[in-house]
Amino acid sequence: MNAGFPTHVEFAGPGSGTAPLTWGQRAIWEAIERTAPDDHYFNFGRVLKVPGGRTAGEIVEALAALIERHGALRTRLGEPGRSGAEPYQRLEEKGRLPVTVAAGDPDRVLGELAARRFDYAGEWPMRVALVLDGDRVTHVVLVFCHLAADGLGAEAAVRDLRMLLLRGGRGGDRLRWPDASQPIDLARWQAGPEGRKAARAAAAYWESEYRRIPPTMFSAPRDARDAARPPIWRALLHSPALESAVRSIAHTHAASTSTVLLTAVAALVGRFTGHETCAMLPIAANRFRRDTANIVATMSQEGLFTLDLGGGGASSFTDLLRSAGPAALRAYRSAYHDPADRNRITALVGSERGMPIHPYCCFNDMRFADPGPAACDPGEITAALARTSVSWPMSQDKLNCRFCVHLTTEGVSLTADTRYLPRPDIERFLLELESLLVETAVR
Repeated sequence: MNAGFPTHVEFAGPGSGTAPLTWGQRAIWEAIERTAPDDHYFNFGRVLKVPGGRTAGEIVEALAALIERHGALRTRLGEPGRSGAEPYQRLEEKGRLPVTVAAGDPDRVLGELAARRFDYAGEWPMRVALVLDGDRVTHVVLVFCHLAADGLGAEAAVRDLRMLLLRGGRGGDRLRWPDASQPIDLARWQAGPEGRKAARAAAAYWESEYRRIPPTMFSAPRDARDAARPPIWRALLHSPALESAVRSIAHTHAASTSTVLLTAVAALVGRFTGHETCAMLPIAANRFRRDTANIVATMSQEGLFTLDLGGGGASSFTDLLRSAGPAALRAYRSAYHDPADRNRITALVGSERGMPIHPYCCFNDMRFADPGPAACDPGEITAALARTSVSWPMSQDKLNCRFCVHLTTEGVSLTADTRYLPRPDIERFLLELESLLVETAVR
């Protein structure tokens, strides 16, 4: 299969050196450490259809230019030199990135490349495959290590690669691009006076909220006989009715669809657990600064969303939605924080309260665009319930959380530890989420 096709991308980019991990890198590294050896969970990828009939050589030239432009793609984890030393990032100028050549379904190739965990210190943080139809390259598959990029960072890389292919690899137009922001420079800013000022503001919020939230949302392990094997399972709800209901509620109450779904999930967590306050960890993009808007890096981190539910979820959903907007803004501001501060606060408040404090309850809106509010006919919403389905696309042994809701274009998924939320309750949660939203929309 490799005969006549390149086996490596040779690159030589500007700059090298070491720096502390950025806050985003530190956050994902801690999650990776808690999930290993199942940390391939964090790998993700993109498939790019090759425009304009480019040759394999031109594609490799474009990939080299991409890696040279974005330092994250030639940055590896620096291994601590002594016991207890902090990990760091190591940017390198030159290298050779292996290229896989394959035939068939590009999505299958992506799945195969993503199924193996990265060697964070020894492997470049992007895997590449050229997918052939006969002797023609039809698609480029990229799989990213989460230390190098998050979803929006990957989109920026794919956008640049598409432009490089259209312009012809290392063509002269590339030299007129504005300089790309680099993670190594961001790490140095975060360690400086401005970064520390932002970190202190976020830390103050985390500390005040940690003093009042429940110690954790799903606190009581079930009878071991209730747990599935393996213990971590994901259910995916495909529901056109839910999608329309969310847009309708957002239209009626001048909210984003993301806030509507975050509020509904929080309300149901209260119903399932009996807590009068729900603490969730929504993932925020953290790309509000001009120099980080299009950076290829992992910027996303958890914020802290707290919502008082009123008697274990007894408040009406409309009442909760009014409170959720400001609470969500506070949560997203708190996401741009130094994980070292958060770890310190977690230990401090846990010691004061005499128990560990961590919500272990996540919400991740992975859609790249909010579909937006829209007036939807109640009858059509109700009729769409007939097209609801639930599938079980994933299971594994370890995860760094107990309860994780993901929003994608495929639907709403819930990944949970069945030692805390058995498989039947995972499905029941998703169906009750649909019911809550549909009933609110058609009322």
